[in-house]
Amino acid sequence: SKILGYRSRASFKLLELNDKFNFMKKNSKILDLGSSPGGWSQVAAKIITSGKILAIDIKSMSPIKNVDFYNLDIFDPFTKDKISSFFRGKLDVIISDMAADTTGNKTLDSIRTNQLCTKAINLSSDLLEKKGVIVSKIFMGEDFNEVKNLAKSTFKNVNFFKPTSSRKESKETYLHCSILKTL
Repeated sequence: SKILGYRSRASFKLLELNDKFNFMKKNSKILDLGSSPGGWSQVAAKIITSGKILAIDIKSMSPIKNVDFYNLDIFDPFTKDKISSFFRGKLDVIISDMAADTTGNKTLDSIRTNQLCTKAINLSSDLLEKKGVIVSKIFMGEDFNEVKNLAKSTFKNVNFFKPTSSRKESKETYLHCSILKTL
C-alpha cells in the first residue's frame, strides 16, 4: 500500500468492494465513517471528481485533497445534524471501515465492532437517499445475525463480501446494502 501511495492496506478492500458492487460514481455524495488514517477517503477521492466527500472519525486524519474532515463521534447526537448540514440534505453512499480498538478478547472485539456497524446502519436510514448504499465492516461473531437482520429490515438488497485483500484469519467481512425500505 505504501509503494502505491495509500495510507493503509484497507484501500485495497474498498477498491475490491467497488469493483464488485460499483457504488461510487464521479458525482457521488459520500460519507466515510471512521476514516482515519484515510485509506478509504483516498480511494474515494480518486473516483469522485465532481461529488462531495466527508470523512469523520474520533481520531485525527491528515488532509486529503477534495475530502473534508470532521473530528466527530458517531455516537454524539449532534453528529447526524452536522453531516446533513454538510451535504445540505441526503447523500448517496456511506462507507465504513470502523473497528473498535482491540482488547484481545475476540468475542468482545466482535461485539464492539458490530455495534459500530449497527450505528452506521441506523444513521443510513436518516442520511441516505432512497436508492442509497452503505458498505460497512462487520465481524463474524455471536451477534452477526442481529446486525444482518437489522440490515435486512432497513434495506431491500443486502450482500456480504470478504475481499481477497482481507486476511484469511480475520473475522471481518463487509456488508453491502442498497435501496432503503420505506419505514
